[in-house]
Amino acid sequence: MSSIAKPAVAKPSHVFDRDREWASLLRFATSPSPDVRLGIVSGRRRQGKTYLLDALVQEFGGFFFTATDETDTEALARFGEALAAQASGAGGRFTFANWNDALARLFALVPEGLIVIDEFPYLSKASPSLPSLIQHALDPRGYARQGKARLLLCGSALGVMGRLLAGNAPLRGRASLELVVKPLDYRASARFWDIEDPRLAVLVHSIVGGTPAYRREFVAGDIPESVEDFDAWVARTVLNPEISLYREARYLLAEETDIRDTAIYHAVLGAIAAGNATRGGIANHIGRKSTDIGHPLSVLEDSQLIAREEDAFRKGRSLYRICEPLIVFYEAVMRREWTRLERGRTEAAWSNSRATFLSQVVGPHFEALCREWAMFAEEEVFGELPGRVAAGVVADPHNRTQIQVDVAVLAQEEPGRPQRILSLGEAKWDKVMTAGHVDRLRRARDLLSVKGYDTRDTVLACYSGAGFHDDIPEGVRRVGLKELYSG
Repeated sequence: MSSIAKPAVAKPSHVFDRDREWASLLRFATSPSPDVRLGIVSGRRRQGKTYLLDALVQEFGGFFFTATDETDTEALARFGEALAAQASGAGGRFTFANWNDALARLFALVPEGLIVIDEFPYLSKASPSLPSLIQHALDPRGYARQGKARLLLCGSALGVMGRLLAGNAPLRGRASLELVVKPLDYRASARFWDIEDPRLAVLVHSIVGGTPAYRREFVAGDIPESVEDFDAWVARTVLNPEISLYREARYLLAEETDIRDTAIYHAVLGAIAAGNATRGGIANHIGRKSTDIGHPLSVLEDSQLIAREEDAFRKGRSLYRICEPLIVFYEAVMRREWTRLERGRTEAAWSNSRATFLSQVVGPHFEALCREWAMFAEEEVFGELPGRVAAGVVADPHNRTQIQVDVAVLAQEEPGRPQRILSLGEAKWDKVMTAGHVDRLRRARDLLSVKGYDTRDTVLACYSGAGFHDDIPEGVRRVGLKELYSG
């Protein structure tokens, strides 16, 4: 019986979370359709892509090859060694003149099961014609069609992987699976780190995010015991030059193949980490014209190091945020203290940066977690499921100010009807929220109503990491750390 025809198998117990990803890979591996031949798996480094695919190949059999940054000749030689070992179970090497010969031999020797090529961008960099060769192999008369094997291309260079299926790319329209392995969400991350205290969970997540490898390989399972141990944990892990996590943020940027001169990219990321979310604000912060930073912003966005989100109430006004918490921590804290850190003055560097950490790292991160919570809230929380959740600014002409709304929950847009606002919320990490915060939200609601939004059923919400004052009126939704991590 073909290994592809195996019945569905349960996710291995050693794979944490990743139920959706495993189910998608399983559908690809077990699909009865003969046209299911190619899958693309991407995601930032350290997310466990290789771990997942290795587990899949263990279940279904096949061939697994991991590329490295090397010349085309070296890559062909290593590929020949790996394929010879697959064929005989011993040493030796197949010698190939080119990748067309190598692929033909590959599909002949692996007629069924799964073929995984990990870190594919390295191979396509050394041999740019490789995607076209794979396209021909997958054609109806191609040699890949002579067997039942299915090919999975995996990579961490998101810009490169994204272009494999874009525009006029050779593999466009060929893939039956396009899976992005994302970081664990904040709740799963807390479970993965075995952290039960939600305050500690937010602090840790604001540095390491949901990247699984940071707990296991990078800090070797060193977990802060409590909120009181957090400062010491920061000093002995992420600010410790002897720990891999110390330089990881710099490597994340350097690993992107589309990034050459890193100085301008660090400047852009530093500006965003400092709270400059608009294109004009970023340009002013680094002393450049807005037109000068268009390319760096596009590259960072394609690499999914930053994301551009539209203001909830002002179409055409985009706000940028950094997607990787460790980069925010590096740009806001480590980069400006690098000299002290390199000289081993860790405690002084952290003492000098802790206030910045709370205001520029934890505060914005907590707001993002609140928006994530709101986006996936159950129907009864806001009266219906959210259509979109974003931050936004409401102009107050009478008072000549602007009201920042941290969590704006919008209903699905309906043609011919005013946009309905399900909820307006303010988030504070380190401040007890009071009736004054509610008054500001109420003012924003009234101003938006004048602008034509439907606010008749808008729920006002306070999100806080420090608690709520008794003067907050009934009917205002309170979301604390317990609520944020429940469910």
